[in-house]
Amino acid sequence: MAAREPPPPPPAPAEPDAAGRYEAVAPHWFYRKVTDTRERWVPFSAQDSERLEEAHGSGRDDEDLVVPTSGGRYDVHLKKRQRVAVYWDEEVSEVRRCTWFYKGDKDNKYIPYSETFSEELEEAYMVAVTLDEWKKKLESPSREIIILHNPKLMVHYHPAATSDDWGSTPTEQGRPRTVKRGVENIAAEIPNGEPLQIDHLVFVVHGIGPACDIRFRSIVQCVNDFRNVSLGMLQAHFRRAQEQQQIGRVEFLPVNWHSSLHSTGVDVDLERITLPSINRLRHFINDTILDVFFYNSSTYCQTIVDTVASEMNRLYQLFLQRNPLFTGGVSIAGHSLGSLILFDLLTNQKAGPEEDERSPGGSRTTPSSGGAEEVKEILQKLELSEYCDVFEKERMDLQALFLCTERNLKEMGIPLGPRMKILHYISSKMEMQDQNAAAPGTVSPSQRDPDGTGDGRDCQYRDVGLGQVSANYPQLNYKPTIFFAFGSPIGMFLTVRGVKRIDPNYSLPTCKGFFNIFHPFDPVAYRIEPMIVPDLEFEPMLLPHHKGRKRMHLELKEGLTRMSVDLKNNLLGSLRVAWQSFTRGPLPAVEAPAVDAEAESDTSTEKQPDTKPEEPPVAKEETPPPINVGRLNGGNRIDYVLQEKPIESFNEYLFALQGHLCYWESEDTVLLVLKEIYQTQGITPDQPLPGSQ
Repeated sequence: MAAREPPPPPPAPAEPDAAGRYEAVAPHWFYRKVTDTRERWVPFSAQDSERLEEAHGSGRDDEDLVVPTSGGRYDVHLKKRQRVAVYWDEEVSEVRRCTWFYKGDKDNKYIPYSETFSEELEEAYMVAVTLDEWKKKLESPSREIIILHNPKLMVHYHPAATSDDWGSTPTEQGRPRTVKRGVENIAAEIPNGEPLQIDHLVFVVHGIGPACDIRFRSIVQCVNDFRNVSLGMLQAHFRRAQEQQQIGRVEFLPVNWHSSLHSTGVDVDLERITLPSINRLRHFINDTILDVFFYNSSTYCQTIVDTVASEMNRLYQLFLQRNPLFTGGVSIAGHSLGSLILFDLLTNQKAGPEEDERSPGGSRTTPSSGGAEEVKEILQKLELSEYCDVFEKERMDLQALFLCTERNLKEMGIPLGPRMKILHYISSKMEMQDQNAAAPGTVSPSQRDPDGTGDGRDCQYRDVGLGQVSANYPQLNYKPTIFFAFGSPIGMFLTVRGVKRIDPNYSLPTCKGFFNIFHPFDPVAYRIEPMIVPDLEFEPMLLPHHKGRKRMHLELKEGLTRMSVDLKNNLLGSLRVAWQSFTRGPLPAVEAPAVDAEAESDTSTEKQPDTKPEEPPVAKEETPPPINVGRLNGGNRIDYVLQEKPIESFNEYLFALQGHLCYWESEDTVLLVLKEIYQTQGITPDQPLPGSQ
């Protein structure tokens, strides 16, 4: 008996458990994800799984322990084995502590067994390893058979419904499933997890419809992609700051307003009047395109802005409760119609006293103050005498009149027509005053602002808000650091509302940064800068590629364009020389050398002007002169255009829709957002990006 104590060496297949030593399996936690009726099990990150296992092993199974996971966006209720979304509505997911897995022929990934059956498998495996007794059979709760042949070969057979009729055993029924023990044996992609430190918070507002990309995914899924891309960009471009623990990550939270709008009962009303033909197309239009018309309706516009503002305020308060040590800033981003909603909200925020003092309107001169009599004379001149009592009741003198906004006049009960007359009079008077006050040899404010709308912050506030839907715009509980607009129609809506241009001195009352980012083929996107600088033609800023250079096909296109310009100039120069030689009178043969010399000199003089103009554009392209685009983005450029992919350049119409929905997975877009956010904290990427400011 004593000679038998040391177990014999196991056979070759049982190498992992040499000498009969049993080692407990390391569990990993998974959650079930259901998308489009397809079910799959997704592993938690390594750090989340460790936290869950630590809570599981704490011995407090009777309590409903709650463990925050996925960067604090989901809570796992350990006793119920449920994963619950914190910031948005989402179906509760099942959570499982996984040790044993199986995969059939039609399965793409391994599926974990239930926790109770995994314990039975583990117990049988422990006995088999310890006693070196294999070929063990176990029956699952669904009467399926699992056979442990050896540590590397374990199979799972389907139950046979006709086993009694044909006399066959379960081991003979069809192809068996592969069984694996431990997560390390199933080649699962386990994420590393997210940095715990959050440096900045960004709220993301979606555009029209419930779907936000070409795959018809929700805003939550698209923002998840945006966040994942940002983590990759931080590792690639801010590695030094991460290693020095200067930064953590940026949190992106989605803001959903579509479901609140369509839960008002408007869908039922639309259903009654929708024609039965082309049913799917009509329902698609009702669910998506009509959101634009809803926003332009005073009734539903109020619902939308209330939902967006209240949701962002709610998320902000909840985020602070869950992250009490957070001291970073908050930015907002909007896609398509969502950017217009945010722009209207921001233009209607009330600036604090410190912003009022710093605003350009604080130092601007106004017409000399006058009494109510002068206001009455102006109203009589404008044939608006019937409103004199209203202005007198409000104690409106001349200075107060010139500080009036459209909203002020509306609150006083002045109808639209008289309002427009008064506002036009104010603008024209201010323009005249600017022209008279400008000293000789200097540029007057009216020359910088031809429309004469530069009469302080209040007047620009009125101009940018001109034509907005009549609504009570709520106030945000924070002051955004930067406003990012993706594929935005803000410029088009402002133009349609009657805003011909934006005053260079205008800035959003509570937000000092504004970036308008768009794909060159996006049919919904419009520029902002030409509304500020209408007299100067210039291209938007080309967004640098995240790998640090311009795309190859764009460089090739520019090279070919430059080459064709050179050929054209040389050809025109040669034709001019030839024409001059034909039109010149004949000279004696003895003077032929002189003619040749003259022709040469003419050729050189002709070619010289052609070659000289080529040099300045090249120099201009390398070091473009700074363009003053006003204060809307703190004096920095506003419009940024993405570089199209090589395949997209073949047919811009074919990729137009994709161009409007590409921002969620665009590394270039995400990198610009991260660069601008961290620049406010004095942190720059490891390598400066070409073409960046």
